[in-house]
Amino acid sequence: MNIKSDTPDEFRILPTKPLEAPEDYAALPEPTPGGTNLVDPNPRADAVAALGGNPDRLDRGQIFAGEQALISHAGRYGVSANIRETLAEEDLAWRRDNNGRILERLFNVNVYYSSYKPMSLDQHVELDRLRSAGVWTPSAPPDPQIKVE
Repeated sequence: MNIKSDTPDEFRILPTKPLEAPEDYAALPEPTPGGTNLVDPNPRADAVAALGGNPDRLDRGQIFAGEQALISHAGRYGVSANIRETLAEEDLAWRRDNNGRILERLFNVNVYYSSYKPMSLDQHVELDRLRSAGVWTPSAPPDPQIKVE
């Protein structure tokens, strides 16, 4: 996370879809500077389609009957309209209080992971805790710290 480079990032280059001639050139939308075009990749819609959904529903902005039960269940304890802003403020405050020692700041050392280490979950310890409490858990990969002979 500390490597800064002026070279192109090969992971940000996405292939475009093949060009197609529209059925009616008059029906094409007006070009907008900085906007998208028909051959630009749309990862969100592509993921919805790959999972068997209808990507056209992403742009409609309405809740469908099949989704209402899920939304009701997710919001059963109430929802905060400004949750994103609240979390961003709390995260910024946490990072300010845990932004590393003076030399780390002077030399621009990234302390992101060490700042959040107290909040990280050890999946294997949690798995053992749940199993000892009698909670059914599916199989999980073995702990790489434990050598199995």
